[in-house]
Amino acid sequence: MVCLITNSPLVLKFYPALVNFILLSAFGFTFFSPPSMIFRFASLMQPSVKTSLAKGRIERYCQKVTIVWCAFFVFNGSTALFTVFFASDAFWSIYNGGISYILMGILFCGELIVRKMTDNKMPKAFPLSGFTAWSRPPETVLCYNGSWQDGDYKTWQDFLEDTASLRRVIEGNGSAKWLLYAADYWYFLTGFTALLQCRKEILLSANVSPAYLAEIRDGGTAFLSDQDFPQERGVLHIPSLLEVPRAYVPPDSPLPPVNADETAIVMYTSGTTGKPKAVFQRLTEFETDNRFILSKWGEEFLKRKLCSTVSPHHIYGLLFSVLLPFTAGVPFRRRRIEYPEEFEKLHDDSYLIVTVPAFLKRAVEGAPLPLRSPWIFTSGGVLSPEIAAKTDRIFGFWPVEVYGSTETSGIAYRQSRNGPEWTPFDDAEISKNDEDCLVVRSPYIKNPTGFVTGDLVDIRADGRFILKGRADSIVKIEEKRISLPEVENRILQSGLVADVCVLAMEDRRQYLAAALVLNERGKERFGADEKIEINRYFSEYLLQFFEHVVLPKKWRYLDALPLDTQGKKKKLEIEALFASYTENPADDGPENCG
Repeated sequence: MVCLITNSPLVLKFYPALVNFILLSAFGFTFFSPPSMIFRFASLMQPSVKTSLAKGRIERYCQKVTIVWCAFFVFNGSTALFTVFFASDAFWSIYNGGISYILMGILFCGELIVRKMTDNKMPKAFPLSGFTAWSRPPETVLCYNGSWQDGDYKTWQDFLEDTASLRRVIEGNGSAKWLLYAADYWYFLTGFTALLQCRKEILLSANVSPAYLAEIRDGGTAFLSDQDFPQERGVLHIPSLLEVPRAYVPPDSPLPPVNADETAIVMYTSGTTGKPKAVFQRLTEFETDNRFILSKWGEEFLKRKLCSTVSPHHIYGLLFSVLLPFTAGVPFRRRRIEYPEEFEKLHDDSYLIVTVPAFLKRAVEGAPLPLRSPWIFTSGGVLSPEIAAKTDRIFGFWPVEVYGSTETSGIAYRQSRNGPEWTPFDDAEISKNDEDCLVVRSPYIKNPTGFVTGDLVDIRADGRFILKGRADSIVKIEEKRISLPEVENRILQSGLVADVCVLAMEDRRQYLAAALVLNERGKERFGADEKIEINRYFSEYLLQFFEHVVLPKKWRYLDALPLDTQGKKKKLEIEALFASYTENPADDGPENCG
């Protein structure tokens, strides 16, 4: 059109240079507004790239390719511009109508060859619903015992043979429902996989007390475990089953497929009632959650060996201690770390630590531990910024906190050095209801309407949010609304308390009760005092912040609060400490202040 208006062929000759300039501008702009142009093309052609284990490496590769194309546009555009002013019309036609396209084709084909070679070197994720016998080389190490340098390993071939051996036993049993309990992560993985391959319903519970098992296990439920339960009938002992000659699995043999959508996994949690609560799950949601975690932090997993302090029977332990390392091909420790002193053996390599706030608190209170460039995930409760800062000083890493629940799986994450706000997972949609409770919708939740949590939140304009405590932690005492976490925080701010739990109790009337663990300053401050004097001190201290009517009426001073394996406070056991109510706090009887 411009050529027709101006009647000048010179304008037409500028067209190739202009096209190169526009392409250079478009590609170059993505360096300032990531992701790069080539990564955007790759994501359009293959959407799974955004949630792949190798996402970080793919982004870096695509950035390099984008730079190469920008360099080509500079060269090609400059040459095209040169032909406008300093070359004949014939040469302009030959270069811009032929040579430039040939160069472009050579560059495209060369990049395609390099891309195929690079793709072969990229780490591959193989979830339980997508692995085959040849997914990994037979000698690939999946699991280690003790520390990495001990050399006590379990390999991919061991995994194939152990799961095949367990399948033979499971298929010979007529039970459709199986309770799985294994403290050894290897036995848990092989048992869990074999049950999925046999299309069985799996029951998971961290509580295996006789009374609890009696409530969740009916007459038709089989029991697979690495422990001895003399009181339980028909327990199939995993180590014994694997002592017999194992089934040989050739590398090219087909395996029973696992359809993630058709799996049935029942996780039992006590919640706030202490009674078994069944939460029905599928492998589909677990693996969707895992894809995000690996796309976000996969590079950190791949750099390290994994060890955990969390039971695999909780959702956090199952996802982070078993399914994630298996999917990424990251070696994981067979046994749960139970004491911080065990970290002293983990100085031979870089480790990724999966833990809970209560364990970190114990770890940082001891002597410095010689870990090399660790990465630390924590969940199962809010980690105080003070403990996070101590962790950074001792371990050299500020923990990444993951917020979620058995019903919702992962919701958000944060590092508290950047502030108290939580950042939702990329595909989690959050809102709050009329009671200010957090509402979550995500691919990790089967119900498309989402899940209403019991957590009170404030949502910021940028989409991040702050947790304000539990909805069930807001109680009325003498018609006064009071937040139990607020009372706990005020007690901790005294500087004399290491841990505290405040409960709402009810007898003839409702009242608050507080169980405290004194820190070293507290023990020194109250070492010679009677219990009534300690009670009076904290009551007078709290009067600075609360009305007298809502102050705790009963106090207990303990060596430690009772915690479950997730580090959560066992509130039923704490409540039992206050079972006998008296009007005079001094009549509660002597308590251990040491």
